[in-house]
Amino acid sequence: MSDATAGQIGDQEPTRRDFIHIAAGAAVVGGGVLALWPFIDQMNPAADTLALSTTEVDISQIPVGSQITVSWRGKPVFIRHRTEEEIAEANAVDVSSLRDPQTDDERLVPDPEGALRPEILVMEGVCTHFGCVPLGDGAGPFDGWFCPCHGSAYDTSGRIRQGPAPLNLPVPPYAYLSDNVIRIG
Repeated sequence: MSDATAGQIGDQEPTRRDFIHIAAGAAVVGGGVLALWPFIDQMNPAADTLALSTTEVDISQIPVGSQITVSWRGKPVFIRHRTEEEIAEANAVDVSSLRDPQTDDERLVPDPEGALRPEILVMEGVCTHFGCVPLGDGAGPFDGWFCPCHGSAYDTSGRIRQGPAPLNLPVPPYAYLSDNVIRIG
Protein backbone atom coordinates (compact mmCIF):
# COMPACT_ATOMS: atom_id res chain seq x y z
CA MET A 1 0.00 0.00 0.00
CA SER A 2 1.42 3.36 -0.92
CA ASP A 3 1.63 6.39 1.35
CA ALA A 4 -1.02 8.15 -0.71
CA THR A 5 -3.53 5.32 -0.18
CA ALA A 6 -2.82 5.05 3.56
CA GLY A 7 -3.37 8.80 4.00
CA GLN A 8 -6.72 8.63 2.23
CA ILE A 9 -8.02 5.79 4.46
CA GLY A 10 -7.02 7.46 7.78
CA ASP A 11 -8.22 10.96 6.86
CA GLN A 12 -11.88 10.20 6.12
CA GLU A 13 -14.34 12.86 7.22
CA PRO A 14 -17.54 11.90 9.04
CA THR A 15 -20.37 11.09 6.70
CA ARG A 16 -24.09 11.60 6.98
CA ARG A 17 -24.39 7.95 7.92
CA ASP A 18 -22.08 8.49 10.94
CA PHE A 19 -24.22 11.42 12.06
CA ILE A 20 -27.40 9.35 11.73
CA HIS A 21 -25.87 6.55 13.85
CA ILE A 22 -24.84 8.99 16.59
CA ALA A 23 -28.22 10.77 16.57
CA ALA A 24 -30.11 7.45 16.67
CA GLY A 25 -27.98 6.24 19.60
CA ALA A 26 -28.62 9.47 21.51
CA ALA A 27 -32.37 9.17 20.84
CA VAL A 28 -32.41 5.57 22.12
CA VAL A 29 -30.55 6.54 25.32
CA GLY A 30 -32.82 9.57 25.89
CA GLY A 31 -35.93 7.49 25.26
CA GLY A 32 -34.70 4.81 27.65
CA VAL A 33 -34.19 7.39 30.40
CA LEU A 34 -37.65 8.86 29.79
CA ALA A 35 -39.21 5.39 29.84
CA LEU A 36 -37.47 4.44 33.12
CA TRP A 37 -38.18 7.72 34.93
CA PRO A 38 -41.73 6.82 36.12
CA PHE A 39 -40.43 3.57 37.58
CA ILE A 40 -37.61 5.31 39.41
CA ASP A 41 -39.83 8.17 40.58
CA GLN A 42 -42.43 5.82 42.08
CA MET A 43 -39.79 4.63 44.57
CA ASN A 44 -39.74 8.06 46.27
CA PRO A 45 -41.81 8.32 49.45
CA ALA A 46 -45.36 9.59 49.07
CA ALA A 47 -46.33 13.06 50.31
CA ASP A 48 -48.30 11.65 53.25
CA THR A 49 -45.26 9.62 54.31
CA LEU A 50 -43.01 12.67 54.12
CA ALA A 51 -45.50 14.62 56.22
CA LEU A 52 -45.25 11.96 58.95
CA SER A 53 -41.45 11.95 58.87
CA THR A 54 -41.22 15.03 61.10
CA THR A 55 -43.28 16.32 63.98
CA GLU A 56 -43.07 19.76 65.56
CA VAL A 57 -43.97 20.09 69.24
CA ASP A 58 -44.45 23.15 71.45
CA ILE A 59 -42.68 22.16 74.68
CA SER A 60 -43.61 25.35 76.54
CA GLN A 61 -47.01 23.82 77.34
CA ILE A 62 -45.56 20.85 79.27
CA PRO A 63 -45.68 21.51 83.02
CA VAL A 64 -42.61 20.71 85.11
CA GLY A 65 -42.75 17.12 86.31
CA SER A 66 -45.04 15.81 83.58
CA GLN A 67 -44.77 14.43 80.08
CA ILE A 68 -46.65 14.30 76.84
CA THR A 69 -46.69 11.58 74.22
CA VAL A 70 -46.63 12.45 70.52
CA SER A 71 -46.64 10.16 67.51
CA TRP A 72 -43.68 10.08 65.13
CA ARG A 73 -43.43 7.51 62.33
CA GLY A 74 -46.18 5.52 64.02
CA LYS A 75 -44.28 5.27 67.31
CA PRO A 76 -44.93 7.02 70.60
CA VAL A 77 -42.35 9.61 71.62
CA PHE A 78 -42.19 10.70 75.26
CA ILE A 79 -41.31 14.33 75.92
CA ARG A 80 -40.78 14.89 79.64
CA HIS A 81 -40.22 18.19 81.43
CA ARG A 82 -38.10 16.86 84.25
CA THR A 83 -37.82 18.28 87.75
CA GLU A 84 -34.49 19.22 89.34
CA GLU A 85 -34.77 16.08 91.48
CA GLU A 86 -35.18 13.84 88.41
CA ILE A 87 -32.16 15.45 86.74
CA ALA A 88 -30.06 15.07 89.91
CA GLU A 89 -31.14 11.43 90.24
CA ALA A 90 -30.13 10.75 86.62
CA ASN A 91 -26.74 12.42 87.07
CA ALA A 92 -26.04 10.54 90.33
CA VAL A 93 -26.00 7.15 88.58
CA ASP A 94 -22.61 5.47 88.14
CA VAL A 95 -22.51 5.10 84.34
CA SER A 96 -20.13 2.12 84.53
CA SER A 97 -22.86 0.14 86.34
CA LEU A 98 -25.31 0.49 83.43
CA ARG A 99 -26.02 -2.25 80.90
CA ASP A 100 -26.09 0.35 78.09
CA PRO A 101 -23.72 3.04 79.44
CA GLN A 102 -24.77 6.59 78.57
CA THR A 103 -24.54 9.73 80.64
CA ASP A 104 -27.64 11.87 80.97
CA ASP A 105 -25.98 14.59 78.85
CA GLU A 106 -25.31 12.10 76.02
CA ARG A 107 -29.07 11.64 75.73
CA LEU A 108 -29.70 15.37 75.15
CA VAL A 109 -29.46 17.62 72.09
CA PRO A 110 -28.19 21.23 72.32
CA ASP A 111 -30.61 24.12 71.80
CA PRO A 112 -30.01 26.83 69.13
CA GLU A 113 -27.45 28.56 71.37
CA GLY A 114 -25.55 25.29 71.87
CA ALA A 115 -26.58 24.75 75.49
CA LEU A 116 -27.99 21.50 76.82
CA ARG A 117 -31.43 21.66 78.41
CA PRO A 118 -31.51 18.73 80.83
CA GLU A 119 -35.05 19.53 81.89
CA ILE A 120 -36.36 18.40 78.48
CA LEU A 121 -35.97 14.68 77.77
CA VAL A 122 -37.09 13.30 74.40
CA MET A 123 -37.11 9.56 73.69
CA GLU A 124 -39.04 6.91 71.81
CA GLY A 125 -41.59 5.22 74.04
CA VAL A 126 -40.84 1.71 72.86
CA CYS A 127 -39.26 -0.90 75.13
CA THR A 128 -36.11 -2.31 73.56
CA HIS A 129 -37.03 -5.84 74.62
CA PHE A 130 -40.17 -6.64 72.63
CA GLY A 131 -41.53 -3.21 71.64
CA CYS A 132 -44.16 -2.66 74.34
CA VAL A 133 -44.96 0.88 75.47
CA PRO A 134 -43.60 1.50 78.98
CA LEU A 135 -45.64 3.22 81.68
CA GLY A 136 -44.26 6.60 82.72
CA ASP A 137 -44.59 9.33 85.32
CA GLY A 138 -42.27 7.77 87.87
CA ALA A 139 -43.31 4.17 87.32
CA GLY A 140 -41.07 1.34 88.44
CA PRO A 141 -38.33 1.06 91.04
CA PHE A 142 -36.14 3.77 89.44
CA ASP A 143 -38.83 6.50 89.22
CA GLY A 144 -38.71 6.53 85.41
CA TRP A 145 -40.55 4.14 83.10
CA PHE A 146 -41.66 0.56 83.60
CA CYS A 147 -42.55 -1.94 80.89
CA PRO A 148 -45.45 -4.08 82.15
CA CYS A 149 -44.89 -6.77 79.49
CA HIS A 150 -41.70 -8.28 80.91
CA GLY A 151 -40.65 -6.01 83.78
CA SER A 152 -37.96 -3.79 82.27
CA ALA A 153 -37.35 -0.73 84.42
CA TYR A 154 -35.84 2.52 83.15
CA ASP A 155 -34.51 5.43 85.21
CA THR A 156 -35.33 9.15 84.97
CA SER A 157 -33.07 9.41 81.91
CA GLY A 158 -34.68 6.46 80.10
CA ARG A 159 -31.69 4.17 80.69
CA ILE A 160 -32.28 0.46 81.28
CA ARG A 161 -31.66 -0.48 84.90
CA GLN A 162 -33.46 -3.78 85.43
CA GLY A 163 -35.19 -6.46 83.39
CA PRO A 164 -34.62 -8.13 80.03
CA ALA A 165 -34.40 -5.03 77.81
CA PRO A 166 -30.89 -4.84 76.31
CA LEU A 167 -30.75 -1.10 75.51
CA ASN A 168 -31.87 2.29 76.78
CA LEU A 169 -35.04 3.85 75.41
CA PRO A 170 -33.87 5.28 72.07
CA VAL A 171 -33.50 9.02 71.56
CA PRO A 172 -34.99 10.00 68.19
CA PRO A 173 -33.29 12.61 66.01
CA TYR A 174 -34.62 15.99 67.13
CA ALA A 175 -33.62 19.63 67.07
CA TYR A 176 -34.70 22.83 68.79
CA LEU A 177 -36.29 25.21 66.29
CA SER A 178 -36.64 27.83 69.00
CA ASP A 179 -36.69 27.95 72.81
CA ASN A 180 -40.19 26.48 72.83
CA VAL A 181 -40.44 24.31 69.72
CA ILE A 182 -38.66 21.10 68.80
CA ARG A 183 -38.80 19.15 65.56
CA ILE A 184 -38.59 15.37 65.81
CA GLY A 185 -37.25 13.64 62.72
